[in-house]
Amino acid sequence: MTRRRSILPIAKSPWLRRGLLVTLLCGAILRPGLPGGSAEAATADLNVFFVVDTTTSMVAEDHGNGAPRMDGVRQDIMAIAEGLPGARFSVITFDTKGHVRMPLTTDTLALETITSVLEPQVTSYAKGSSITAARQVLGERLAAARDSHPERPHLVFYLGDGEQTSGDEPEPLVPDNGPVAGGAVLGYGTEAGGRMKENTGRDYDGAAQGVPYVQDRSGGTPRDAVSSIDEGRLREIAGQLDVPYVHRAAGDPPAAMLQQARPGALEHTQDAESLQGRTELYWVFAAGAFVLGLVEAGTLFRRVRELRPLPDAVATEPRMATRSAHRSRMAGEKVQ
Repeated sequence: MTRRRSILPIAKSPWLRRGLLVTLLCGAILRPGLPGGSAEAATADLNVFFVVDTTTSMVAEDHGNGAPRMDGVRQDIMAIAEGLPGARFSVITFDTKGHVRMPLTTDTLALETITSVLEPQVTSYAKGSSITAARQVLGERLAAARDSHPERPHLVFYLGDGEQTSGDEPEPLVPDNGPVAGGAVLGYGTEAGGRMKENTGRDYDGAAQGVPYVQDRSGGTPRDAVSSIDEGRLREIAGQLDVPYVHRAAGDPPAAMLQQARPGALEHTQDAESLQGRTELYWVFAAGAFVLGLVEAGTLFRRVRELRPLPDAVATEPRMATRSAHRSRMAGEKVQ
């Protein structure tokens, strides 16, 4: 009988398959593409520090239609990042003290992840906080950034409600190593205020049903506590940083906020004209290499399994040899 040739010779020829795999990988590395389209090239050679208030008051439900203030903070952080492509971003939060949540990085996906998981301080730990609790951490991060890249401008965006719950007067937020190049103080909340849901520290979800509200027991009879914005305090911080103060309400566009923040170092190449773009094709080669890699891995796995001896067979062979030798000796004794 004549063997029928395979329709897919690549599947039967390992060397042909491996050669094609190497070729596809080289093609992906070369990043081929087709001309067409256009893209506006812009880079922001900036260090941007987000100083975010994560005290309990930041989940007060007076942002838009009963949403917590933190929702507005998340939206504005990502809007600023989108408006400053190529910048390096850092996230500093504060409650009773400051914390570096993310060091300077251009990774906006990491920024989005950090921003999405921002949550208020555990309610039982809230013993009064200062609106400038991040002062020391911010100063240290700015000093380190100036030492490593002295030529790069530094922007600070302070996002909070200005509510001072500590009995002491807040220290100035202005770092000892000089003012910043730009930024803004963004205020959230209303004068009427809003109630705040508790954070017990176990899978916090402010949108979940049945989460109790923070209680105000100062008057003897417990009632739902209400937090209000303190724009006077926020304007003081803006004056210390020499940046504008902007009140943020639900639905406010970010364009005006960014314009007032003086980002400055956003540079468009070719006098802000559109650059010739192209359609990337490297992913086609990468996808083909991935499929062939899976086939190769499956082949190797099958070969490894074929080479592995079965435990029963290995154990049975010595026993069969012993029995055969014993029978031979018995037969010899009978003959004698």
